[in-house]
Amino acid sequence: MEQIVKYWPNLSDGQRFQFGRLFDLYADWNSKINVISRKDIDNLYEHHVLHSLAIAKLLNFQPGTTLIDVGTGGGFPGIPLAILFPECHFTLLDSIGKKLKVAQEVASAIGLTNVEFIHSRIEEISTKFDFVISRAAMDLLTLVRLSKKNVSRQSHNALPNGLICLKGGDLKNEVFPFRNIATIYELSDWFNEEYFKTKKVVYMPLRS
Repeated sequence: MEQIVKYWPNLSDGQRFQFGRLFDLYADWNSKINVISRKDIDNLYEHHVLHSLAIAKLLNFQPGTTLIDVGTGGGFPGIPLAILFPECHFTLLDSIGKKLKVAQEVASAIGLTNVEFIHSRIEEISTKFDFVISRAAMDLLTLVRLSKKNVSRQSHNALPNGLICLKGGDLKNEVFPFRNIATIYELSDWFNEEYFKTKKVVYMPLRS
């Protein structure tokens, strides 16, 4: 929790409460349904919550922004971002029902009201959103192909509507087809923890 406050010192009391509850909730659910590596649960705030919030370092979403988290698993990056941006609306999508149940239960327990959950695949969703977000759910080529149709044309943020994806490692080959439109940001420019040295966020504007 200290890591979150270090980078976002102006959180409201309600947000601090919500972030503070996450460890106990995920630790409890993870003992029943494995959504985070059991060896990694002690690193929840750094490896999962703070990693998810890297998207907020790229873009401060305007109130009313709509986002779909593709392949959310247990709720990352959607739930941490929904806590940080209570005036935005998040749709958390996953094809694995038991993982989505964990995200639903966690969101309910901390009183998140700006999220909804869909047990489906992105190719079956026709709704438009300002941004598609994802944390290493699939390769970029597949993600763009399946989700491009879901990006709304009308933008009202500092960056045009599109895809924001958290990735790690060498992305040269994966990004190559989008080299003219994709921008890669190093998370180590924003966070000083060792874990983020190889982590990146990829942004690209998309039009349906």
